[in-house]
Amino acid sequence: MDDMMATMRISAAGMQAQGTRLRVIAENLANADSLPATTDEVPYRRKVVTFRDALNRSTGLNQVRVDAIRPDGSPFKLRYEPGHPAANDEGYVLAPNVTGLIEMMDMREAQRSYEANLTMIRTSKGMMRDALDVLR
Repeated sequence: MDDMMATMRISAAGMQAQGTRLRVIAENLANADSLPATTDEVPYRRKVVTFRDALNRSTGLNQVRVDAIRPDGSPFKLRYEPGHPAANDEGYVLAPNVTGLIEMMDMREAQRSYEANLTMIRTSKGMMRDALDVLR
C-alpha cells in the first residue's frame, strides 16, 4: 500500500507541475496580440517553465517541481502597423515573441503529461481497491 501511495504522490506532483505549465501557456496565448502603447515600452515577453527533480523530505520521494518561470530570450517580432502609436520611423511595432503554433504544441504536450499522471493515480486507486477486496 505504501508503494501505491508513493506512486499517487509522485503523479500528483507531476499533475501540479503540468498544471502550472498550462497556466503559463494560457498567459502566453492571452498576450500574443498585445502591443506596447508607446515606442518606449516593450511588448509582452513569452514565458517558459523549467522543471527540476526535488526530494520531498516528508515522504522521502523524488518528485518533479517547477524550477522557474523564465522569460523567453528569443527576439520580439516586428509587425507593420504605421498608424500605431508605438510604431518606429519605418512603421513597425515590436510585437510579443509568442507563436501560437508553438504554444499549442506545448499545451498538447502538457495536457498529455497531465493526463498520464491522472491515469497513474486512477490505476493505483483501482489496484488499492482490488487489494482491499481480496483481503475482505
